[in-house]
This record gives sequence, C-alpha cells and structure tokens, in this order.
Amino acid sequence: MSDPRALWVVAPDRAEIRPATAGQGVRLRSLYSGISRGTERLVLRGAVPVSEQARMRAPHQEGAFPYPVKYGYCTVAEIAEGPQAGRAVFALFPHQTWFRLPEDGFVPLPDTLPPARAVLAANMETALNIVWDSGLSAGDRVCIVGAGVLGALVGYLCARFPGCDVTLSDIDPARADLARGLGCHFTAPPDMPKGQDVVINTSASASGLAHALDAAGPGATVVEASWHGAQSVALPLGGAFHSQRLQLVSSQVGALPPARLPRWTFRRRLQKALALLCDDRLDALISGESAFDDLPVAYPLILNAPGTLCHRIRYD
Repeated sequence: MSDPRALWVVAPDRAEIRPATAGQGVRLRSLYSGISRGTERLVLRGAVPVSEQARMRAPHQEGAFPYPVKYGYCTVAEIAEGPQAGRAVFALFPHQTWFRLPEDGFVPLPDTLPPARAVLAANMETALNIVWDSGLSAGDRVCIVGAGVLGALVGYLCARFPGCDVTLSDIDPARADLARGLGCHFTAPPDMPKGQDVVINTSASASGLAHALDAAGPGATVVEASWHGAQSVALPLGGAFHSQRLQLVSSQVGALPPARLPRWTFRRRLQKALALLCDDRLDALISGESAFDDLPVAYPLILNAPGTLCHRIRYD
C-alpha cells in the first residue's frame, strides 16, 4: 500500500503534492473532492486573519496558516476494507488520496445520491445553515446576492418554500440560466427588486452587501453569509439602515443556530444536506473536473478563475 498523498498550499498561489498522515480508523479511498473556491482562495493567498486561524482550522488539517497547510473539507470516498467495503461516504477531509477515520468521522451517502455530486455536501450544509439563520418563512420575497455555488444552493432551498418569490443576483449575466434552472428569477445587483423580506449576501464583496441593504424592505433581515478573511468591509449605514430598522445577521457554518441546538447535531445537519442533494438539477453547479495529480498547476488557476463554480477533483 503506497503512502497517502495530499495537496499542500506552500506559498502564495503555489501548491504541491506532498506525503500526508493517514490517521487511524477505517481506511477510506478518495473518489472525488470538491474545491470550495471562496475559502480555499483565501487560504491560497495567505489571507486568513491571525485572529481567526484557530477557528478556521479544517477538520483533519495538517500544517498551520499561512503555510504550509493541507486544507479542504469536501471529500467523497469509498470504504476500502471490512464488511462495508465499496460503500460511498462523505467526509470533511482535505484533498488526499486515501486516509483513515473512525466510523463516526464519515457519513454514508444516500443510495440515490451519485458520489460525483456529493462533493457539494459541505456547501449544501452551509446553505441550510444560512436559511435557518435568515428566519425565512413561506410566502417571503427573497433576494440572494452572488450566484456562485453557495448562493445558488441558498436560492435552490429558498425556492422550495411554498409561495416564496426568489431572485438570484450576480454581476455575471451567464448565471441567468443557472438561476432559472433552480427555480429562481435572475437580475443584476443594481436591478434587484426592492422591499424584500429577506436578503442574503454570498458575493464576498462590500458592493454586494451594499446592494443587499438597498434591496431590504422595512424591518427586513439581511444575512451576511460571506467570509471576507483579512479584508475590511465598508458599509453605507448612514442611509436608510436605521430608519428602516434593518437587521444585519451573520451566518457561519461552524455553529448551529441557537434555536436548533436542543435537537440538531452537526452529523444530523450533514445527513440532511446529503439528502437535499438528491436532485439532478444540482449537477449544473459542477463547472469542471481535474485529476488529483494535475493540481499543482491547476489549483491556482481554478481558484482565480471568476467563472468557477464547484470544481471537482478526480482520484484515478
């Protein structure tokens, strides 16, 4: 058995494949992993703030910020030994050829979920948390700023609420077909409808959050779901923010909403995220695929390409 190999970020915009530790428990052979473009781009640039480095550690991360670091959390693998050999599972694990985890460290995929789509599980888990934090209810008018993977999944979930009128907004007009395929309207940020009940910013930009505030109706909730790393964000709070009594709410997948803590665990949330991915329309969020061995060259290009949605890594 060859030793496991993993992708390591070693310097700004530079990655290498290096040996990695296997861990202990059940042996899992990687099938696919997904690149979470927003967070991994900040890691590649060394832009994780010192104050957040402990909180931003990924499960099973090796190394430390800024460099060198083995980072990632969207891996689909198959059990490689024992009576369940061949069963596909999802694990919050970095990009690595194989690894070991205890049985409570991975979640089996639903039988109707293709492993190639399951790389979206961590994004769907985040989207579900955002919807919970938003307080969304049936019949609401909802705008999501940013039609990347996360924004698209939030729009997809919101559109499933009875009577909700959901608009996805992005600076890229090519995202219009994606939005409509997921049951949402589409518009450019300056043209977002006003008077919204819930507005969610996933654009990772100050201008996106400003547009979100502008689209919110009186007393509405604006959810900031982007993580800006070390970047400071200026907001136009001198306009109607106070007179409209807007609520600006943060959302972060690392914590469950307080109202759900008595009943929900992280494992239950991940199981639900996997179940929510059993829809063929979500294959539209996979924008490309690369072989693991090609990552040292491809990884910076993938993260810096503005058209990237979820880029899938294949382990041959």
